[in-house]
Amino acid sequence: MYFTDRGIEELASRRGEQEISFDWLADRLREFVDLNPEFEIPVERLATWLARLDDEDED
Repeated sequence: MYFTDRGIEELASRRGEQEISFDWLADRLREFVDLNPEFEIPVERLATWLARLDDEDED
């Protein structure tokens, strides 16, 4: 188990029933990076990965 799994599990348990838009998620990611600029690269990588999940070229 990775350390981040705890945060992911908390997210799922606290907000798992909610429906959100990708616009909302993008705004929260921008807000997070504004508050924590040292995480800009990991957040960018996560956002790019999520954006390209359906790309057949990535498989």
